[in-house]
Amino acid sequence: MLEFVDVPAAGSERDTLTATLHNLRVVVEWKLDGLDEEQARRPMVPSGTSLLGLVQHLAGVELYWFVEHVAAGDADLPDDLRRWWNAVKEAWQAGDDDTEWRIDDADTTSSVLNRYEAAIEVSDRIIATHELDHRPALDRARSLRWVLVHMIDETGRHAGHADILREQIDGTTGYLPS
Repeated sequence: MLEFVDVPAAGSERDTLTATLHNLRVVVEWKLDGLDEEQARRPMVPSGTSLLGLVQHLAGVELYWFVEHVAAGDADLPDDLRRWWNAVKEAWQAGDDDTEWRIDDADTTSSVLNRYEAAIEVSDRIIATHELDHRPALDRARSLRWVLVHMIDETGRHAGHADILREQIDGTTGYLPS
């Protein structure tokens, strides 16, 4: 499990952005802590959203923005992650826009968290090797800086969703473990 880092009060732009994103990722993971498999995959709202599905969606979001946009598809992914990501992209091309939200019977909390952490590791390597102003030829309009801010927004938004879903499951609330 990821651990919190200090967000520098007067650090560089890169250090502030990456530490903020990192800590939001920690919050998302923490929302699954202590749940059994049924609780983690239980749909809690009419759309069918579960905590596990939300975390898996965020793995896809990491790969979409950092691998596909920032690295223009040129990133070294572990085999399991590459197979999953290729299946997601194929499903999207076939018109299944929600594929990464669905949890397969074979998926477990551990496997989805491993997928998310593997996606984060890939994202962090990409972040570390590009300047904030980097704009890949694939998407000249969006810099790495923009992608980092977008990912803070996206991950924070879903961390809030996760907080509500977790409260519905067992009453646990909060930003940090106590």
